[in-house]
Amino acid sequence: MTAQDKIYDLIGVGVGPFNLSLAALLDEMDEVDSLFFEKKKHFEWHPGMLIEGTKLQVPFLADLVTMADPTNIHSFLNYISKNDRMYQFYFLQRLDIPRREYNDYCQWASRRIESCQFAQRVSSIRHVKEQTDYFEVVVEDLSSEELNTYKAKHIVMGTGSVPTMPKSFKELPKKDVFHTADYIPNQERCRSAESVTVVGSGQSAAETFRELLKEQRECGFRLDWITRSPGFESMEESKLSLEHFSPDYVKYFYQLPQKDKDEIFATQGLYYKGISNHTIDDIYNLLYEYSIGEEKIDTGLQVLSEVNGIHPKEEGDGYVLDCYHWQKKEWFKHESDVVITATGYKPYVPGFIHHLSDFLEWDEEGRYKVEADYRLKKTEHVENEIYVHTGISHTHGVGSTNLGLAVHRNKVIINHLLGREVYKLPEKSIFQSFDIE
Repeated sequence: MTAQDKIYDLIGVGVGPFNLSLAALLDEMDEVDSLFFEKKKHFEWHPGMLIEGTKLQVPFLADLVTMADPTNIHSFLNYISKNDRMYQFYFLQRLDIPRREYNDYCQWASRRIESCQFAQRVSSIRHVKEQTDYFEVVVEDLSSEELNTYKAKHIVMGTGSVPTMPKSFKELPKKDVFHTADYIPNQERCRSAESVTVVGSGQSAAETFRELLKEQRECGFRLDWITRSPGFESMEESKLSLEHFSPDYVKYFYQLPQKDKDEIFATQGLYYKGISNHTIDDIYNLLYEYSIGEEKIDTGLQVLSEVNGIHPKEEGDGYVLDCYHWQKKEWFKHESDVVITATGYKPYVPGFIHHLSDFLEWDEEGRYKVEADYRLKKTEHVENEIYVHTGISHTHGVGSTNLGLAVHRNKVIINHLLGREVYKLPEKSIFQSFDIE
């Protein structure tokens, strides 16, 4: 193990869009010495769902830097310019961009920012009290398997989320039963199957179903889509509803009692978990086209139905899903060769964060407590801070995972980190008021 005596101002754990945004903004600031470590070999943003034709759900202005500094060299428009595609983008006349392009843009930026170090896995963090207090960060170089120790005044956690699946699904062969996050690597398996079922009703489920629907006539498989929801509900995308993804709403939500926050957040699913209108339109248009003529496609869309279990068929290949129609209160069974679950994600909290459990404050639900300016609350007063991007929906609300608020969050972090107003924060950025004025 090698150890460095140098104390960095900031070390980031994870290089997803949120920490990459922070690294991009800090890249032009000589007064902050930072490093960002990521265990993947290069930047990847939901690679299993980079389906051709899918769009980013926010405008391209929600890139890594523009909402803070439109002149920053790591902007999306500079990426377009440097790749000699400005006129093509100009004639495209769209605010939304392909999801694949957003991933390519972030890869382009990550290669230009020297502070972003890939194939580097943070294995432990501990707080050290010496003449100058600091965090000791142990990092494994996945190429050489060497361990290196770094020191930092402050930490920023940007570890993202991981797919979630019911336990019964996890115990089955991954080539047959998998999460939408693994759709692209399993496309060929779907094409060769006799039947495919998608379980869930969010955007990922819809995009997966749409892609399978486009291939169904050629491949000939039976295609089903099952959800416990009353319908395949569209995302709330009206302009005034989008104002929930604003600094104003974050500020309002944060000051509410935690019990109220939990109750409110539970009612806001369609702000971030519904299906975009254009995706629903695409699916309906395909279904309509396929209904023309005598040759009908073998497709089923089943709502109001919970999938409560899965097991292999007693004879032959495939699986049996135990389903419950919760309005009629009746059980039924559904058979399928391949089952794809769109059962969501949960924040990834690395195991080593629990090494700091006595250093941090936790709520009754086992979630860490977070200050308004995105610092984890500590049990003792020290100058060293842990800023956080991950797992803050319970404190900062529905926009916590939204790319459109990432840059604002990083403006707040940078201002606190440097102890001055590097970036001006808007006093009012929307038309409506959530609080009493």
